[in-house]
Amino acid sequence: MANQWQIADKGWDEGFAAPGSPRGPYREVVGVLDAFDHAEIQRREQLQRISLVNQGITFTVYGEEEGVERVFPFDFVPRIITANEWATLEAGLLQRVQAINLFLVDVYGEQRCLHEGIVPWELVFSRPDFRRELVGVLPRLGVFTHVAGIDLLRDENGDWLVLEDNCRCPSGVSYVIENRGLLTRVFPGLFRGQGVRPVDHYPQMLLESLRHVAPRGRERPVVAVLSPGASNSAWFEHSFLAREMSVPLVEGRDLIVEDDQVSMRTTAGRQRVDVLYRRIDDAFLDPVVFNSDSVLGVPGLVHAARAGNITLANAPGAGVADDKAVYPFFPEIIRFFLDEEPLLPQVPTFSGRRSDDARFIADNLAELVVKRCDGAGGYGMLVGPTSTAAEIADFKVGFEAAPGDFIAQHLVEFSSHPTWTGNGFAPRHVDLRPFVLCGESIRVLPGGLTRVALQEGSYVVNSSQGGGSKDTWVLADSGGDQ
Repeated sequence: MANQWQIADKGWDEGFAAPGSPRGPYREVVGVLDAFDHAEIQRREQLQRISLVNQGITFTVYGEEEGVERVFPFDFVPRIITANEWATLEAGLLQRVQAINLFLVDVYGEQRCLHEGIVPWELVFSRPDFRRELVGVLPRLGVFTHVAGIDLLRDENGDWLVLEDNCRCPSGVSYVIENRGLLTRVFPGLFRGQGVRPVDHYPQMLLESLRHVAPRGRERPVVAVLSPGASNSAWFEHSFLAREMSVPLVEGRDLIVEDDQVSMRTTAGRQRVDVLYRRIDDAFLDPVVFNSDSVLGVPGLVHAARAGNITLANAPGAGVADDKAVYPFFPEIIRFFLDEEPLLPQVPTFSGRRSDDARFIADNLAELVVKRCDGAGGYGMLVGPTSTAAEIADFKVGFEAAPGDFIAQHLVEFSSHPTWTGNGFAPRHVDLRPFVLCGESIRVLPGGLTRVALQEGSYVVNSSQGGGSKDTWVLADSGGDQ
């Protein structure tokens, strides 16, 4: 091979079975890239960076550099999933999202899973995303999570595991679509003869799902995207999806509730809104019901939803299903509601709420990945095997003060994927976030957002922590299985 392709020295290498031996689906891709010298690859990579900037494909970083807007790094070596492998993943995702919605309907309804001890009462009632105000209020057609993002990884044997669920405002699908377009423009030769399933129909899939859950009797329902505004880290995605669905992009100040009807202000006067694809967290959604200081939401919005006059997607309160404290119970939740064995396994997890687990976690921090139950974006977590003694000691103080706020897992040596480093191709850790839509039926977009940890040896793929993304291919036929 003309270029240098390093392979992972441990764990599962998705691109190579051995040095110089690409796995079946990757042979053509490796061959195409080997036809380019470093100068040509760097030229094309520069073109893709310019394209990202010109199109405004960015995200905003908060923290030490609050408000810094960055281009979302894109690596051009595509991740490939065969048709047979995807069929297995898709079945598991459909099962899991069905169980998520049944769990939410139950938690805010009859609460059978609590009465029968599948999930502890005190666990659910203590979670910040459980909304007591909404008990007895079920959304249209019983759909809480209209859009779900299920984070997956592959372990050292190449087997898929569920890492976590995202049931509130999962982001990243705009990058899935833009990544495909970018790769098609900059490296068109990679697609020849591959039979890659398309992803650009997602906005239409989303619009159909949202219209399906509109209030009864609305033949031509009006859908809008509700955003916190241009300062939000996912503003690019909000505007992208509104534009691609050809629906209004609104902020809280654009909406008004009167007589439990939601309308938006337009140049032609007020227009009724039937479905809001909201990208605002529960706490800021309605200052009458939740955070009274919020200036992002709409007073009276939740009452209008309770009256059945508007559908909020995703429904407020859905976040209790993706709380990390609830995650360890999901295999039993699937068995309870569906009477089926989980098709997708998940990472074995210790809960700080259990005294035995808490002692084990405290004694073995150096060997575990410990996460705050309310943490996100790679913050508030400890990766013990890659942390210093001082970092572990400091983290232990916070853990022992409130062990119930944490879960822990053994570090999974999750898979690596060939990635361009500027000097050659080297393995970098990746995960996958497929997107699942609930409307007339449950559907999965083929592929999803592959996030890649661009720093050598890093396990943190989040964009806020320096991660990037890849185009994810699902092959249309069963040829080229690994």
